[in-house]
Amino acid sequence: MSDRPPDPLDTGSGGCWEAEERQGPPARLLLVAAAALIDVDGRVLIAQRPEGRALAGLWEFPGGKVDSGETPEAALVRELQEELGIDTRQSCLAPIAFASHGYDDFHLLMPLYACRTWRGRVQAREGQALAWVKPARLGDYDMPPADAPLVALLRDLL
Repeated sequence: MSDRPPDPLDTGSGGCWEAEERQGPPARLLLVAAAALIDVDGRVLIAQRPEGRALAGLWEFPGGKVDSGETPEAALVRELQEELGIDTRQSCLAPIAFASHGYDDFHLLMPLYACRTWRGRVQAREGQALAWVKPARLGDYDMPPADAPLVALLRDLL
C-alpha cells in the first residue's frame, strides 16, 4: 500500500482494463450489416436463427454478409428483400451503432442501421421466426454475443 495519493490521470484500473484481450494471429474479418426495423408502435423486429445454422435458436437483428464490392447499405437493402420480402432504400437507413466481436474463427464487424421506412409486408422467407419487440423487452431474448451490446443502446435510443 502506498502513501501517495492516486494519480488522477491514471485511469487504467477496473472495468475494461481488467477484461481479457484476445491474443494470437488476427482472425478473418467478417463484415455483416444489420437493421433495427422500427414499426409505427416503436417496436423492433428481431429474427430467430433457424435450426441447422450457426448460433441456431438465438435472436438477432435482420441483415447479412456484405459481399465483395458491396457497401453495407447496399447489402442490407438486398438482405432485407431476400430475408423479409421488403423493399427499402439506402437513404432510409440511418447508421446508429456497430458491434465488433471476436468469435473463435473470425472477427465480426457489424454496422447497425435504424430503418423506419420500407414497402411491403414483413414475412419470414428463410424459415426464421420473427418477433416485434418493445426496446425495453429486447433483453428478454437470447442473442449472439455480437448483438447483445446493441440492446442497451436501442433501449436508451428508442
